[in-house]
Amino acid sequence: MSGMFSDLLLKAQEQSEKQRLLFLFAKTDETNKSRKREDKKGSIEPKMVVDKLPDELSEFSALVKEADSINKDWDFVFIASLGGDSNTPPTTEAAEPYLNKMTNDVMTGNNIFRYVVFDRNENPIEITAN
Repeated sequence: MSGMFSDLLLKAQEQSEKQRLLFLFAKTDETNKSRKREDKKGSIEPKMVVDKLPDELSEFSALVKEADSINKDWDFVFIASLGGDSNTPPTTEAAEPYLNKMTNDVMTGNNIFRYVVFDRNENPIEITAN
């Protein structure tokens, strides 16, 4: 079964510049316990970050399993892609400032609309400002 995450991996592999995927796993703290999904409000706390080459991933469940082996305390994963050149993807060292920026963005709520976000069950999450 093809899911949105596998589509994301495929798009990353198709880019003319070699890609490195950036992942930030975060926990929510809901301040509004509304039953309506679209009315939920709260803060997002970064828990861990990792970078991977698209070829290092096969499916979302494998990413979840690996993340859970490190820290199970997360609800969402924010995903971005960093381009290298036509022959070489960015290194882990090159990705570090971008992972730091992702962490800062999630902590402050700035620019979080630029990231692809999934919950633990691979459901896409739309982040809105309030």
